[in-house]
Amino acid sequence: MQRKTILFSLLLISGLLLSACGGSVPGLAPRTETIRDAFGREVTLSGTPQRIISLAPSVTEMLFAVDAGGQVVGRDSYSDYPEEVQGVIDIGDGFSSLNTELILSLEPDLILAAEITSLEQISQLEDLGLSVFVVPNPLDFEELYQRLELVAHLTGHDQAVGQLVGSLKERVAAVDKTLADIQGRPLVFYELDGTDPNAPWTSGPGTFVDMIITRAGGQNLAGSMDGQWVQVSLEVLVMQDPDLILLGSAHWGGVTPEDVSARAGWETLTAVQDGRVYTFDDNTVSRPGPRLVDGYEAMAKQLHPELFR
Repeated sequence: MQRKTILFSLLLISGLLLSACGGSVPGLAPRTETIRDAFGREVTLSGTPQRIISLAPSVTEMLFAVDAGGQVVGRDSYSDYPEEVQGVIDIGDGFSSLNTELILSLEPDLILAAEITSLEQISQLEDLGLSVFVVPNPLDFEELYQRLELVAHLTGHDQAVGQLVGSLKERVAAVDKTLADIQGRPLVFYELDGTDPNAPWTSGPGTFVDMIITRAGGQNLAGSMDGQWVQVSLEVLVMQDPDLILLGSAHWGGVTPEDVSARAGWETLTAVQDGRVYTFDDNTVSRPGPRLVDGYEAMAKQLHPELFR
């Protein structure tokens, strides 16, 4: 049960400060302004932050994408991308008690959190005299671009973000164009946790996984079910009979297509019989950061390989 709690917490971060510091990034003019964050809190920014702590992987990836990686002095344990982030001090997982002593020792002038961060933890940090800004989770690509622009603005990189957003828009538009005339939408079962092969967990409506599958020209098997995280019985899987099975569980649990083929009762599924069971990098569709575009490209190629040869 604890394993599932951690998994689903990561998937939700899977998810978006500042003290009156007079310092600034060279070449960037200091400014003071008040901006409303994801929780509706008005946060006053004073100056351009030089010492940033990220409390979520999606936020960390945004920071590095907008060229603010050099300002990041601390990150949560699950922030593992890009590779350079491994050299940044790990302040803990953020799901239990925050290591406030370590956080204070880093002297941050900006702390970025995601919506998964609890209000209690935010209050705890603010009680220590630290300013915290919660970045809203994007719900689609347009909101992703806006969040990147927001993070760039918070960190003093407004000029750098334009090229990044332009490139992401071009990539999304290219996939959209390729998929414009698709014939048929394969039924997709996306496995998050196959610990119980008779009732695996999947991603339901309102999730990034559901959004990406639908936009990439597929039908999410759990797209009309109740709840964002859903357990599907083997009986329902056999009845629905997906055309394609994607294993996000490969990342979380090391599940392979061979493991799926060996499961009792799964051998009757069309996807298993046709050899259409594939591993999938879950981080690209569960973290609400710039790699959602990577996930979209990979998903489209997986669902409609004939269009990307």
